Amino acid sequence: MNTPAPSTPTSLRSLLTGQAIARLVVGWGAFAALLALGPALKPPVDGPLLIVALLAIVAVILYCAFGVVHEAEALAKRLGDPYGSLVLTLSIVIIEVVLIAAVMLGPGEHANIARDSVMAVSMIILNLVIGLSLLLGGLRHRGMRANRAGISTYLSLLVILCVVAFALPALLGRDGAYTPAQEIPAVMLTLGLYIVFLGRQMGPRVNDFREVSPSKTAGAAQATKTLTQPGGVGQRTLKQTLALHGREITGRLVLLVATVLPIVLLSHDMAALLDDALGRVGAPTALAGLLIAMIVFLPESITSVRAALSGEIQRVSNLCHGALVSTVGLTIPAVLVIGLLTGQTVILAESTVNLVLLGASLLLSALSFFARRITPWHGAAHLALFAAYVVALFS
Repeated sequence: MNTPAPSTPTSLRSLLTGQAIARLVVGWGAFAALLALGPALKPPVDGPLLIVALLAIVAVILYCAFGVVHEAEALAKRLGDPYGSLVLTLSIVIIEVVLIAAVMLGPGEHANIARDSVMAVSMIILNLVIGLSLLLGGLRHRGMRANRAGISTYLSLLVILCVVAFALPALLGRDGAYTPAQEIPAVMLTLGLYIVFLGRQMGPRVNDFREVSPSKTAGAAQATKTLTQPGGVGQRTLKQTLALHGREITGRLVLLVATVLPIVLLSHDMAALLDDALGRVGAPTALAGLLIAMIVFLPESITSVRAALSGEIQRVSNLCHGALVSTVGLTIPAVLVIGLLTGQTVILAESTVNLVLLGASLLLSALSFFARRITPWHGAAHLALFAAYVVALFS
C-alpha cells in the first residue's frame, strides 16, 4: 500500500509576504511615530489633532489585526485545536499582563488597574464577543453544538478564579484588598489551578476541547473522518506535528507576536488620548478602559466571529473562555506578587453591580453552550447583558 507523501514544508521566506511585511512596517512605524510625537500628544491636545491621532491609531490597529487573524488561523489549521487557539490567546494575554505589570512598576498609584482591566475583559469576552459569535453563527448554521466536557471545564474554572479574584477580597480582605498573609495562598491557588488546567488541556483531556458540532458540511465531515483514521494526520501528536512543521510553526508564531505587540503597545499609548477625549464629553473614566480592552482583544474577537461563521463553535469557546481563563489565571498572580514585592496595595474587590453582572454572564454562558442547539437568541441575550454593563458604567 502506498504511503502518502509528506506535505512540503513551508519556507520561512514564504511566510514574509508583502502583506505581512507591510503590516509590520505600518504597526511598528506608527508606534515609533507615537513615541516621536510624545510631547505634542500630551494632554490637553488640540481638538483636531486629538481626533486625527485617535483615528490614525485605530486604523493601524485594524490593519494589523487582520494580519494577526491570518497567522492565528494558519497556526490553528496546522496545530489543530485547542493548540492553535491557545497560541493566539497566550500571545495576547501574556503581552497584556507584562504591560499591566510595567504600569504597576512605574511611577504613580495604580491600585485598581488589574481589577478594572480584568473586569472589562471579562464582560467583553463573555458577552460582546460571544454574543456576536453566537448571533452570527446561529443565523448561518443550524444545530451548532459545543463540546460540553470542555465548556464545563472552562466555566467551573472561571467560577473559582473569579471568586478568588473579585469576591473574596471584599469578604476576607481589608478595604477591597487581600492582606499580605492572604495574598500568597491566593497566588498559589490561582496559578496552581491554571497550570494544572493547561497540562490537562494540552495532554490527556485534549479531545474535550475539539469540535463535535454537526453543522459541518458533508465534505468537511468526510475529511475529518479520513484524517482521524489510524495513521492519518488527525492521529499525529503535538510532538509529531512540531517535528514535521517546526520551522513553519516557529516562523508563524514569531510573526504573530511581532504583529500583536504593536497593537497592544498602541492601545496602551492611546489611553491618555482617549481619557482626554472622553473627559471633554463627560464620559465616565471606566469607559476608556473598556474601549482599550476591546482594541487589545480585537484580533481574538475577529477570529472568534470567523470561527462561528464557519460553524466551529468549540473554537469560539476555546478562544473566548480560554482567553478569560488565561487573563485571570495570569494577571491576578502577577499583580499580587508585584504588590508583595513593592509594598503596593492591589485592590481587587468588585462592586456589587459588577459581581452580579459577572455571575449572570457565567450563568448565561452555561445556558447557551449547554443548549442542545445554539441559536441566534443565545447571542442576543449575551449582547443584551453587555448593554446592561455599559449602562452600569454610566450610572
